[in-house]
Amino acid sequence: MAKRTICVAAAIICITATQTSAATFNNIIIEKLNSESALELSETNDTSKIYNLDEVVVVSQPKEALLLRQQPLSSAMFTSSEINSIGITDLSSLACYVPSFVMPAYGSRLTSSMYIRGIGSRVNNPAIGIYLDGVPLVNKTAFNIHTYQIARADILRGPQGTLYGMNTEGGLIRLYSKDPMTYQGTDLHIGIGTHFQRDIEAAHFGKINNNTAFSIAGFYSGSNGFFRNTTTGERADNYNEAGGKMRLTTKLTNRLTADITADYQYVRQNAFPYGQLNLETNRPDAPSANRQSNYTRNMLNTGLNLKYQAERFTLNSTTSYQFLDDCMKMDQDYLAADLMHMEQRQLMNAITQELTIRNNTHGKWKRATGLYGSYQWLRTDAPVFFDKDFTGRISDGIQTVMYNAILKSMTDKMVAAGMPQTAAEKAAAAAIEKAGGISVDANMKVPATFNTPQFNIGVYHESNINITDKLTATLGLRYDYNRVKVHYDTYATMAITANVMGQSMTNTLTSVLNNASHDNYSQLLPKVGLSYTIDSKGSNVYATICKGYRAGGYNIQMFSDILQHELNENNNKAMTGSYDIPHTQADYDEISNTISYKPEESWNYEVGAHINLFDNKMHADLAAYYMQIRNQQLSVMAGEYGFGRMMVNAGKSISWGFEAALRGSAFNNYLSWSAGYGLTRATFKEYNETSDNTEISYNGKRVPFIPMHTANARADYKIKINGSAIKSVVIGADVTAQGRIYWNEANTYSQPFYALVGAHTDVNFSDVSLKLWCRNLTDTHYNTFAFDSSASGQTVYLAQRGTPIQAGFDINIHF
Repeated sequence: MAKRTICVAAAIICITATQTSAATFNNIIIEKLNSESALELSETNDTSKIYNLDEVVVVSQPKEALLLRQQPLSSAMFTSSEINSIGITDLSSLACYVPSFVMPAYGSRLTSSMYIRGIGSRVNNPAIGIYLDGVPLVNKTAFNIHTYQIARADILRGPQGTLYGMNTEGGLIRLYSKDPMTYQGTDLHIGIGTHFQRDIEAAHFGKINNNTAFSIAGFYSGSNGFFRNTTTGERADNYNEAGGKMRLTTKLTNRLTADITADYQYVRQNAFPYGQLNLETNRPDAPSANRQSNYTRNMLNTGLNLKYQAERFTLNSTTSYQFLDDCMKMDQDYLAADLMHMEQRQLMNAITQELTIRNNTHGKWKRATGLYGSYQWLRTDAPVFFDKDFTGRISDGIQTVMYNAILKSMTDKMVAAGMPQTAAEKAAAAAIEKAGGISVDANMKVPATFNTPQFNIGVYHESNINITDKLTATLGLRYDYNRVKVHYDTYATMAITANVMGQSMTNTLTSVLNNASHDNYSQLLPKVGLSYTIDSKGSNVYATICKGYRAGGYNIQMFSDILQHELNENNNKAMTGSYDIPHTQADYDEISNTISYKPEESWNYEVGAHINLFDNKMHADLAAYYMQIRNQQLSVMAGEYGFGRMMVNAGKSISWGFEAALRGSAFNNYLSWSAGYGLTRATFKEYNETSDNTEISYNGKRVPFIPMHTANARADYKIKINGSAIKSVVIGADVTAQGRIYWNEANTYSQPFYALVGAHTDVNFSDVSLKLWCRNLTDTHYNTFAFDSSASGQTVYLAQRGTPIQAGFDINIHF
């Protein structure tokens, strides 16, 4: 009991220190508490209290004055032990255990789509933000990363624009690495699973002296994949990835601390394992593209966090540099036919700077004020190649027109000379054939380079005012300014070589587009919230109103479609000679209007509760929300031919729902469990589309890619073993579920509700643990993504099957 009391007291002292002393505030303080003790966490200037379960990971936040479950928002928090127990290595696996949050693992690591409460994005700007060790990741391509050596993960649901700005309309994810100031030693992880899944991680945490600590870590992960391309014979989804990260934390003076981080990751994978979908059975065929798609990415994220702790205020500065160099190669028709393929190479450099000042004084008014700025340079090279099965259709069409014209001309002359019509046609055809016949060959290419820089600046303030001992008001406002620009340099050429009765001629049809456009957007992002403490254990209810938005921009994916349309509209002009399609300023203005899309805006109205029950043995977090979305951004197939996806503004939509998350312990803390459920109903309110001169209304239809139901449950039971080298055995099981998910705006096909079951057994020694795990035990068939494409000339339905049953074995060592 004495040991238990000392441990609890130490944790309270550490937590209080984060509010009142000049200790290392950028660090994460981790204290393991005895499971039979209830830990009471309190801030010296807050009357409300938070009760946590067996593990506490306290994070000093430069912006928020209140602890997470004191704030008027819906949130989830995962500690290091929970992350390890579930076996989380990326955000897509973490999302399965959070209500109303999905991150489908489809396509490639380029495709990092996330959806919270019906808000999300497949392409262009994200709708959910990510902060990694205090650094905001600015490019969506960098979101789907390997996560390791994580001490804590926070998921905040609902708009977070007041404190975090644009592209946090659906929510925010915060990831924190283990802190070498409070965690020392060496960790080693080795894992192997079916389909030759292999994982190796190593990390060392050490102190140079009492004021300076460091960590260095590295990983390698790979898999032979689950699906084979039936046309090429290659694995359609195998991958290899590796990386390393370092962290240096130092106390420069009694008041000033510095925290430097760097994280590099490399991935090379076969990608986009889509097969043709049978709508009746809802099962896709194996991938069959004639070209194997793949994706390669090099990425570096660095950050410098400085914290100055004065008596009356704390000043935080976060500076980051982010680099990304990637290459995607895609068979755009996903079929065995050789129709078209593309490459996309991105080169990004970005810098961010944020300054936040927060008061430390005791009293009823806690406030934070900040200034944020970022600049992103992004160059994209995206050539599109039209292959023989596509150009063959053009060649055949032109050849048929030419042949019929020459045949008619010769036949008419013979008929005029007195020959019967039928005989004249046969004679003309024979003469053409004898002279060498008529053949046409078309060759097309669409090289393209795009520069799309973005500049963003925001200034914000948030106050938390204790109106009474139990009632706290949260008032916040942000002004956000965003400038987006596109400079495109692209062209399309179609070289038509005609061999006409022994004579050859090549004509070239060309369309060149070289211009620039820019837009400026500004937003006011308010937040108003009330929190009321309802008991002495820190339980509270809240209500909040806040605004969020996702930035506008330009669809560079559309240019191949625009250029191809221009070539087809003018191909008759290449019959008599080469032709360059002219463009006026009016043409460029029309292109600018076509490729641009507006920011998406939303208002979130929410009520909820954070409740501590049964002497702190259970937590319940409840929320109900109603969201109004204007200028809904929607990912659709581009233009007439569907050469890739683009973003459009789909009018208005409404999303409403309910979230419940429970977690607790029982049987003297030998049993730990959690469960969650989210209901999301996202529907179009005003969305009309014109197709073949017919207006189609999608009003009342469900927004695609959003599951209506998300659910999860997990339980771990620990069996202690005395008098043995084995200290304990943990037996656990979990289930995650989601659905129904509609795949298009018309809601004509969908993925029904499905559930995945997993299990694991851990054998724990003093410094070694062994884990046997299995995922998708029932080998449930489901699709993670489906879409339709007209790139082949007819509508084809394609889908990616979800991961089948997996099993593996992990070894974790700490010394």
